[in-house]
Amino acid sequence: MTFSGHRARKRFGQHWLTDPQILDRIVAAADLHGADHVLEVGPGRGALTERLLASPVASLLAVELDRDLVVGLRQQFGADGRFSLIEGDVLELALPCPERPMPTKVVANIPYNITGPLLEVLVGRLGRPAPCRFERLVLLVQQEVGQRIRARPGSSAFSALSVRMQLLARCSSVCTVPPRCFSPPPKVTSEVIVIEPVPPESLPPLAQALAVERLLTRCFAGRRKMLRTTLAGLLPAPALLELAAAAGVDLQQRPQELAPAQWLALATGLNRSSSAESGGA
Repeated sequence: MTFSGHRARKRFGQHWLTDPQILDRIVAAADLHGADHVLEVGPGRGALTERLLASPVASLLAVELDRDLVVGLRQQFGADGRFSLIEGDVLELALPCPERPMPTKVVANIPYNITGPLLEVLVGRLGRPAPCRFERLVLLVQQEVGQRIRARPGSSAFSALSVRMQLLARCSSVCTVPPRCFSPPPKVTSEVIVIEPVPPESLPPLAQALAVERLLTRCFAGRRKMLRTTLAGLLPAPALLELAAAAGVDLQQRPQELAPAQWLALATGLNRSSSAESGGA
């Protein structure tokens, strides 16, 4: 091992997951097979990398920003022909990578400070899906973020992020991870989550997806306000009431009470109303 002299660096958000049971649960959640090509983000000292290479995966591409760790990772795993390593920032990585197999699954212990941007890279956003359509992502994130991603309508954790992610993927929890499972321990509890992107044909059409995004931005900016207030002005009051009823929405509700399907229905109705007005102009 060549990592003994390396200390975790705050600027990279480094916290090494050391609990063997949690590491094994991450690998089990990835459900790895011989046809899988895995992308590991932030392998660190290689505790998870070692387990991934002990599985029957066809290949493992690791992306590590810390150049000092890169040396040790190449020395430790470079003899395995299935292992390749890119030194750099995953947020700047062009996927799919030239001359490397298209990854089918992702395993990542995400630094908390890049969770949002990394989710956009790996999963995409409404109206702009990720260039790689992964079958499954197993991510270790801050528990608060995990709760928001998979929250149900009416929950205090339900947010615009919940709607976006649940329209893009099926999201579930594997386990919580207390600070003692890391070295050095973070100040917050973490969670392992599984994200399974929906097939492209199940994604909202572009116009509908963009309309949902506009609604989420508008309404969650005033999440304590009723929809009759945040949606006021989009349509005349009678037309807005009719549209909401057709979408199964009560304008007395607040944004965190609407399921993703209701946001889609609202967006569809608004797009139809806009098209009708344009056609009649």
